[in-house]
Amino acid sequence: MAQLPILEFPDPRLRTRAVPVTPEEVGTPAFQTLLDDMFETMYDAPGIGLAASQVDVHKRFMVIDVSEEKGDPRVFINPEIVDKAGEQVYQEGCLSVPGIFADVTRADEITVRFLDRTGTAQELHVDGLLAVCIQHEMDHLDGKLFVDYLSPLKREMVKKKLAKARRNAA
Repeated sequence: MAQLPILEFPDPRLRTRAVPVTPEEVGTPAFQTLLDDMFETMYDAPGIGLAASQVDVHKRFMVIDVSEEKGDPRVFINPEIVDKAGEQVYQEGCLSVPGIFADVTRADEITVRFLDRTGTAQELHVDGLLAVCIQHEMDHLDGKLFVDYLSPLKREMVKKKLAKARRNAA
């Protein structure tokens, strides 16, 4: 397995809308290796979700593990939210926007259809943190970031803070 570089805001590649994964791609060794690499990257970061778009692969899939012990890896290929209910405000962070956290309002419960790692069609009804994480990662697949939910002023402050952190790290 290999660590993958994570794109950081405001990289324009994060705004690319991902295209569906074909059924033929799912079973290939290259795709399965990419999934393993994404899990390794996510766990090392550390994070609870990683969309392919964040590692400059503009296909509609993501990896998630919201378990405390990092023992529940989940793959969502071509995810589609088919039902939403309720509303919750959750403080979100993002591996592509390091060190920044903000309250975001999302659906409290969702039903999502997707293909799993083996290409098998699944439908899952979830709530809480997993529902938030799925919605957050699906935004990435559509070229949207959690900072887009912030006011333009706050978004500009985030850009400046990240630019300063990069300068200080150099």
